[in-house]
Amino acid sequence: MKATAKAHTNIALIKYWGKRDESLILPMNSSLSLTLNAFYTETTVTFKPDLSEDKFFLDNELIVGDQFTKVSKFLDLIRNYADVPDLFAEVHSTNAVPTAAGFASSASGFAALAAAASRALDLKLDESTLSRLTRQGSGSACRSVYGGFVEWEKGTQDDGSDSYAVPVAPQDHWDVRVAAVVLSSVMKKVSSREGMKRTVETSPFYSAWVDNIPTDLTQIKEAIQDRDFERMGEIAEANCQKMHATTLAANPPFTYWHDTTLTVMQTVQGLREKGIPAYFTIDAGPNVKVLYQPENEEVVQQTLREIPGVTNVILSRSGQGVTYK
Repeated sequence: MKATAKAHTNIALIKYWGKRDESLILPMNSSLSLTLNAFYTETTVTFKPDLSEDKFFLDNELIVGDQFTKVSKFLDLIRNYADVPDLFAEVHSTNAVPTAAGFASSASGFAALAAAASRALDLKLDESTLSRLTRQGSGSACRSVYGGFVEWEKGTQDDGSDSYAVPVAPQDHWDVRVAAVVLSSVMKKVSSREGMKRTVETSPFYSAWVDNIPTDLTQIKEAIQDRDFERMGEIAEANCQKMHATTLAANPPFTYWHDTTLTVMQTVQGLREKGIPAYFTIDAGPNVKVLYQPENEEVVQQTLREIPGVTNVILSRSGQGVTYK
């Protein structure tokens, strides 16, 4: 009763920000992402009859506390689905993602965990069911089940049965590149979950954010199908800034940006002024992801690396969905 799965992170071009149900992780709005090939989690799950509790190892280190609790509670969902509530597992994960610094490590982590655990129990889930289950570990993880461009449909049912990800365009549809600009690998002060909750409850900008999402989604999906890079980039960049504006209006206000975050944003805008199409997007962390086209890779990478405070620039392209060993 053992299986290994690999899942990649994704970068949201239309952001998920805010929940209508905390326990089931049901979003206030639909979102859209691009799966990335450079960042991933590989997880092996082995269910053992002789275990009295789960064990979780991340990068060969035994994990306890909140991280372990989240993994064990998520495994409870898989166990209940398989009707083996008392069968515990040993979990070994390798994480090629800077954890909790805005690179969606939980997305690849829970997608790999869900896929490996369900395969180990021989559940034979289809991708939509796997996405629905994965969502309950980490919302954005439901999008990492698929490669390429992916939409997470928010759904309307109270039980979450219609809230899962669907593919928009496959990995080979379009060669869009992403430069992940690493500014800080420290743990962020306000977690994504806490930040969402505070924003939904207190930000006067939040309702306008939600109201604008359907238009952004329709327009960016048209741009993706048409391979209109500049249109896609404009929509993604504006959507990112609207999301972060809601945090500045929360009570108490907060931001995930550092000084260097702003410098990177200004640098990307400067590239456009020089005729090089490049657009930024930022999740719940200080690090910036820059969208660009293959022919501009050298100049984009060099320009970003020269910014003081940038510690690394990692290049990525469209990644694949969940795979198994």
